[in-house]
Amino acid sequence: MVKRHRLFLAAIGAGLLALTGCEFDHEPTGPLQQEPVAIDLGQADHANVELDIGAGELGVRGGAQKLLEGQFEYSLPEWKPQVHSSLTGSHATVTIREPEGISLSGKRRYNWDLELNDKVLLDLALNCGAGQARLDLGDLDLRNVTVHMGAGQVDLDLRGHPTRDYDVSVSGGVGQATVHLPQGVGIRAEAHGGLGSIDVSGLEKRGDHYENSLYDNAKVNMRLRVEGGIGEIRIID
Repeated sequence: MVKRHRLFLAAIGAGLLALTGCEFDHEPTGPLQQEPVAIDLGQADHANVELDIGAGELGVRGGAQKLLEGQFEYSLPEWKPQVHSSLTGSHATVTIREPEGISLSGKRRYNWDLELNDKVLLDLALNCGAGQARLDLGDLDLRNVTVHMGAGQVDLDLRGHPTRDYDVSVSGGVGQATVHLPQGVGIRAEAHGGLGSIDVSGLEKRGDHYENSLYDNAKVNMRLRVEGGIGEIRIID
């Protein structure tokens, strides 16, 4: 009799756990919110742009007629990104932040799809958490790019035809970073990792860094510094 009672209690407990799991997987989301974003160019010829996204997916590329254009998609109204911009003379500042408290589970979605102007000189800072970031920056007029990543994946594509020297810094924790380098420019790269792997192709090892044959001899040079935690770093020429 005691054994049957224990089995009955165990069955009830398993059922409650199953119901809890179902509730977690089917949390209410409501209709998918789609919010366009557009920031006018004005007289800006230089911009500082900062993008802070902790979860979800981020896509950034060139091609905007304005300073910044694109669309946000998110499952709950309170997840609307916080957009701040200002223009002082020819200098623009743009900051877009993910609000606190976002938890992606079940069918919840959180995506940023953004375009930046190709003609404006950019200092670009991106803070990516546990999501995925696809950054196609080769068509942009870059001066400085800084990427901080957490446990997610970052694909940084710099393939294009830059007309000025610029610096790129990528630092991260347990995620994976892949950097595609531009052709026809001088490249100097430093890559340091904790417990993770570092894979560099197309560059020659010279002391504590990597270079191609064009570095310091080309009209345009790019300096790259990558620091990882326990993730994987791939640099592809």
